Amino acid sequence: MSFDVNDLRTAVTLVSLAVFAGICAWAWALRNRSRFEEAAALPFQSE
Repeated sequence: MSFDVNDLRTAVTLVSLAVFAGICAWAWALRNRSRFEEAAALPFQSE
């Protein structure tokens, strides 16, 4: 079995898709909501 550059490109694409889906799932997880809302309010807080 020989691998060529297209197999590498396919593997990189699939890994990238999995990482992207993982980041999206992490960002939209309900347990992170309070941390993100707190971080979103930081620019509006006075010193």
